[in-house]
Amino acid sequence: MLSATYIALIPLLPLASFLLIGLLGKRYLKMASGPIGTLSLLLSCALACITAFQYFFQAGRVNGVFEKITVFKFAWLNFSPNVSIDMGLVLDPISVMMILVVTLIALMVHIYSLSYMKGEERVSTYFSFLSLFTFSMLGLVLASNIFQMYIFWELVGLSSYLLIGFYFDKPSAVAAAKKAFIVTRFADLGFLIGILILSFHAETLDFTTLISRLSTPGSPWLLSISSASFMGFSLLTWGLVLLFVGGAGKSAMFPLHIWLPDAMEGPTPVSALIHAATMVVAGVFMVARMFPVYALSCPAALQVVAWTGAISSLFAALIACTQTDIKRVLAYSTMSQIGYMMFALGVSGYGGENGLGYTASLFHLFTHALFKALLFLGAGAVIHYVHSNELSKMGGLRKHIPITHITFLVACLAIAGVPPFSGFFSKEEILMASYQHNFPIYCIALFTAGLTAFYMFRLYFSIFWKKELSADSHAHGEGGFAMMFPLVLLALFTLGAGFIPFGKFISSDGLPLTSEVHLGFSLIPVLLSLCGIFMAMAFYKKESTLPDKAATVLGELYKASFNKFKIDEVWLKVTKGFLFGIVGRFAAWFDKSIINGAIDLGASFAEVVSDTVRMLQTGKVQDYAACVLAGVLSLCLYFLYVWM
Repeated sequence: MLSATYIALIPLLPLASFLLIGLLGKRYLKMASGPIGTLSLLLSCALACITAFQYFFQAGRVNGVFEKITVFKFAWLNFSPNVSIDMGLVLDPISVMMILVVTLIALMVHIYSLSYMKGEERVSTYFSFLSLFTFSMLGLVLASNIFQMYIFWELVGLSSYLLIGFYFDKPSAVAAAKKAFIVTRFADLGFLIGILILSFHAETLDFTTLISRLSTPGSPWLLSISSASFMGFSLLTWGLVLLFVGGAGKSAMFPLHIWLPDAMEGPTPVSALIHAATMVVAGVFMVARMFPVYALSCPAALQVVAWTGAISSLFAALIACTQTDIKRVLAYSTMSQIGYMMFALGVSGYGGENGLGYTASLFHLFTHALFKALLFLGAGAVIHYVHSNELSKMGGLRKHIPITHITFLVACLAIAGVPPFSGFFSKEEILMASYQHNFPIYCIALFTAGLTAFYMFRLYFSIFWKKELSADSHAHGEGGFAMMFPLVLLALFTLGAGFIPFGKFISSDGLPLTSEVHLGFSLIPVLLSLCGIFMAMAFYKKESTLPDKAATVLGELYKASFNKFKIDEVWLKVTKGFLFGIVGRFAAWFDKSIINGAIDLGASFAEVVSDTVRMLQTGKVQDYAACVLAGVLSLCLYFLYVWM
């Protein structure tokens, strides 16, 4: 049976690691910080595996349906008899899947970091921040109510700020950390407003009650929020769209994606953690958590999710085709793949075969965590070897770092959707769901799949082929056991994860969903992926003039893609021209003239009064005696002539 104690230990172990290393690591435990953090994640991952086994195979299914299990819950803040903020832990299929993903990827990152971060001056600080990040994400996915999720949502943002800006002596890292923090804060404001709208009308913050009240046809809470409107849209639509705005910010959806490429300024293992298992999938998880409300009560909001995901996926893939920084290519790849997950949720219905998109989205989240962590950790091994992020300084590395080469190739084949790698199975389910429910989005997804294969193998051939290096080009080897072990293990998981009958465990309504690979349907996507791979091979396997010729032919499109369609510049104009130029100036004037003016007026009045009163304090006894005599005479006259 499920035990509340060891389930609570899953997030509490990383928290304990953070406190121990953070308080004592720098002075007393510097050499032991890495092993302590890794051991805590090893135990947490083991407990997550036990919990998943017990939930999926023993205690979670009741009458054929996977139920939500509240492990424990206690009232933290009571606002009224109907509204309180409770703290608790909830297990359901998606939260159990997420604790597996988070703890596994975090463990791999910790093990990898033992070697990668060796010799760093602030290594104890690094591992304490990793533990805080992991605790935050585990708290987010296990939250029993939406405000508890928001608390950990913000803690994830804080943790990412600390990790992205870890190299605080680099101005670019500081700027990237601030950019990530500020952009996501704008989105999180929408998230908070959405929470307030939904919880006010549903009269609860508890997820189970909130979803039930807002997804049950005819419920008074649903009628209340649906009948109230603002600017022609119901408050339910506004609430759900604003929730998604928060998710779009965390998951780097267009146009709130601008922080993600710059986040590469943090250490490479941090990039693996952020992109694979934590921050960027928080938005997908949030939409999946609230999915019954989206699908049953407000399909219009779900259309916003679908089209935002589709546009983001294509947009990021186009940019990834022209970038020259290895980590930035992978960053835009992440944005594209998260877009896949989002539009899969957006085209999905609720229950049975209609819910294929929901299952496919979370299946892709699961497989993507494995191969994207593998890609980033492999990129870290490459950067560790050549001491550069630029593709122009790479090439011919397959003989020098063979383990990295093979594992990176496995990850590239998976993300390109080549069978039998895991990415093929999850991506095919997404394509099938979009084909059945939204053909235009299916066409976008199909084209994006071909682009994905092209830019990933552009990356692969540019790193491991293209030119030959001499044997003494680099002084040191591939990396120690701590760096190679996570690569090999993740490669094995990437090979096998696609064969998991995912729909039997996770579906929109909790009932088992059987999905099959249709060879006829898969033919076109696989052929497109192979075309992308062979095109990348023709362009980049050997040094060639073809890339330059293609760039010339594409002209302005290539330049726009290389310059990231100048979205950053647009945001700068918006912030500097509107926010700083208009809103900022007005706020500064209001602060200086009204707020400071009111305070200055009060101070001037107090000064006049004090100067007046001060004149009465002469320090002469005769003056005080005269005042007393005048007061006594005044009272006498008052009582004799007025009072009488």
